[in-house]
Amino acid sequence: MTAKPSQAIMILIAGPYRSNTNDDPALIGKNVQEMESYALHVFRLGHIPILGEWLALPLVELAGSQTIGDEAFNEVFHPIAIRLLEKCDGVLRVGGPSTGADEMVRVGRSHGLRIFTALAEIPEAG
Repeated sequence: MTAKPSQAIMILIAGPYRSNTNDDPALIGKNVQEMESYALHVFRLGHIPILGEWLALPLVELAGSQTIGDEAFNEVFHPIAIRLLEKCDGVLRVGGPSTGADEMVRVGRSHGLRIFTALAEIPEAG
């Protein structure tokens, strides 16, 4: 009997955002690019990739944030990713040390989501 192809799932890509950047916008941008570099691979496996940053950053701006870590930033940035996890089926943890990304993995586990630590662990959807 052949294995049944997996269904497409929504996968949150979680990695460092501010970690080891001293809040330098260029280094933060590199961290976002690193996370985004996985998105097309996840898509090509037949799944729906998402980064919390894609939703959080426009809302952070709308909330009136003036600097990373201010009250408006903190109101939106991690909370929207946590809410997003309620709609996701999995988390792909990428990159180096990150308290926030580790929190997304913890929350994902608490919701019973699949946790991936490498692209090779994600089955192709058919």
